[in-house]
Order: sequence, then C-alpha cells, then structure tokens
Amino acid sequence: MPTGAQPWPTTFFLDGTRGELADPVAIEDPLEIQLAFGDASPAQLAVTLRTPGHDRELAAGLLHAEGIVESAADLVALDEAELGEVPGSRIVARLGSRRDGASTIAARPFLSTAACGLCGKASVDAVFASGFPALPVGPRLTLPLLLELPGRMAPAQELFAQTGGIHAAALFAADGELVVSREDVGRHNAVDKVVGSLLLAGRIPAGETILAVSGRIGFEIVQKALRAGVPVLAAVGAPSTLALRLAARAGMTVVGFVRPGRCNVYCGIERIAG
Repeated sequence: MPTGAQPWPTTFFLDGTRGELADPVAIEDPLEIQLAFGDASPAQLAVTLRTPGHDRELAAGLLHAEGIVESAADLVALDEAELGEVPGSRIVARLGSRRDGASTIAARPFLSTAACGLCGKASVDAVFASGFPALPVGPRLTLPLLLELPGRMAPAQELFAQTGGIHAAALFAADGELVVSREDVGRHNAVDKVVGSLLLAGRIPAGETILAVSGRIGFEIVQKALRAGVPVLAAVGAPSTLALRLAARAGMTVVGFVRPGRCNVYCGIERIAG
C-alpha cells in the first residue's frame, strides 16, 4: 500500500459475482498551516484538506501563491507536528520579518478544501495587483511533445494507479524532461506541492517550463502557475472562463483536453510550433 492511501473493506460486484477486498482509498486529512513573524506566537492561516506527504512543500507553495513569501530566504523555518487528538498535521511557517502586504494577507485566515482551493477571488485585477514574474517568450513546443505530456506524467502517478481518486501536477523542462511531480486529492494542493518544491530549491521563477495537471484548469491553478513564472499550462481537462481571462492577460499558453492525437489551445498559440 503506497503512502497516501489506506485499505478500506469493500464489497465489489463483477460480471454477476460478488467479492470482498481491501480497496486502496486516497487519504484526505486536514493540514493546519500557522504563520509567525519573528519571535511572535504563530496564528492560524489556513486549514487545507490534503493527502499527507510533502506537507512542507504544500505550505511553502501556498504561502508563495498568496504573496506572503517570494523565496525560500523569507522562510526561517517550516516546522511539522501532528495535531494529536484528531487525524491531521500542523505546519508552522516562521518568517523573519513582515514584508509589505504580507501581514495584511496573513490577517485573514481561510479554509482551503480539496475540492475548490481558495475560492472566490474578487477579480483578475486583484491577482495582477499582487504581482508575478513577467513570463518568458518561450518555451517553443512541438505539438507531438505537448501531446505526450500526460503519458510522461503517468509513471509518476503511483497513488492514482492504486486508488483512481487522486490528482497530479508535474513540471516539465522545455525538452519534455520531468522536473518534479506531486499527487494529492486536491488539484490545487498538487500544484502547491510542485511550486513549494521549486521554492525551497531556489528555482522560482520557473521560466521556460510547462506545468501539466491531471484535471481541469481553474482560476486558482492559473494564478499559482503565474506566481511561479510558468509560461505554459496543459491539462487533460477543460479550463474555465475566468482562468482563461487571467492567462490571456498575462500572456500564458493554456492547453486543454490534451490526449493522444488532439488538444485545444485556448491562448498563447505562439509557443506551439506546427
């Protein structure tokens, strides 16, 4: 049984026969993220429902997406602890000092669910006001390489292969080499884990890269990718209108319904050759 899944007693029916099995089911437990500046006591920033694993990356990615940190240098510590009496864990993120605007953002705790992420942003303008790196002109991708991305991501989707109930996000170099892949019950959590991995490794902005996701492209996914400086976003699912408005305004390439032999390029066609 892989980490991130647990067996669940299950009755199944197949071709008229009945059987019993311990079916692997994706774990969904809360992660509480607390934030502290300097020597001050930590305060709750968010509770997200996630699949355990790479929790420090998830917290770092979420802090980056919200504009609270810009680089690993902003983080003095990311301490992990179990909640104790209930399932779940806690991450305490300690920043050395308050950056402009960070304390205001951190003053409004929120609930992040595995389903929708940080829903209800006021407008696309709010994202541009928070700032993100200018996107590079490249990478220039061939259509065959673009269509191969879901297949190249699949070998790293161990939890999905076991449970069928988990999302994935994977960052690729311009030549199609897999840089980092993460899985989670939440689409936005998987992206935060990828971005957090890059942040902690000092690799943001992530120009000349492609982010592939296993589900649909919502507003939050585009926002997180833009904050990380990713110029190309590809998905096996569909985008939303608000996601496309944000991506088009920023000059991002968004590709949906990526599968063997077909895809839809919604904006940024200039990065696709052929």
